[in-house]
Amino acid sequence: MSLLHSTHFYTTVNDLSTLPHNHRYVDGKPLPLLEVAFAGRSNAGKSTAINLLCNQKRLAYASNTPGRTQHINYFEVGKAEAPVGYLVDLPGYGYAAVPEAARQHWSKLLSEYVQTRSPLAGLVVMMDARRPFTELDCQLLDWFAPTGKPVHVLLTKADKLGKQEQTRTLASARKFAADQGWPNPLSLQLFSSLKKIGLEEATIQLLGWLEQPSAPVVEK
Repeated sequence: MSLLHSTHFYTTVNDLSTLPHNHRYVDGKPLPLLEVAFAGRSNAGKSTAINLLCNQKRLAYASNTPGRTQHINYFEVGKAEAPVGYLVDLPGYGYAAVPEAARQHWSKLLSEYVQTRSPLAGLVVMMDARRPFTELDCQLLDWFAPTGKPVHVLLTKADKLGKQEQTRTLASARKFAADQGWPNPLSLQLFSSLKKIGLEEATIQLLGWLEQPSAPVVEK
């Protein structure tokens, strides 16, 4: 069983000042719990993918009104008494019917989180395989680029493409990413929550990030 299957809801925040700063002790040293964040357009299948990766049906809530979730949701990985890290569900973006004030709120929340969150080990970006690297996707990656931290792109809904089209889409997406010159290590894969395409590959990537060594916490 994957460690991700022990994931459970931890907290939800609407302001960066209330983000959790928990840590664990290894050999007597406090180490921060690392985070893997999920971002993507409101219709990219983010919540469904998180639920599949964690083998749960309603861990991440998929709203009937896309784009309405304005909070950052934290899910703790591992047993409550000995967590190993967090999965972080960031607000979806790109839904046209959302009021301007909400869009501005999300923009500030997303940009500041991905640029300044020190325990963030890596960013998973969900993109519809039929429409990858939209303007908003690229804006998010531009915000994240200065951190130098890795990005893993899930090209979702890959089941809607034929085998040859999947191959062409993956090759084209890799070329586009390479041409942008983003400094972050960036990997891509096909993914389908419906057909479970790419599930094992994505799981290995997430656990690799969460279980890597982290810098000791400076106690004040």
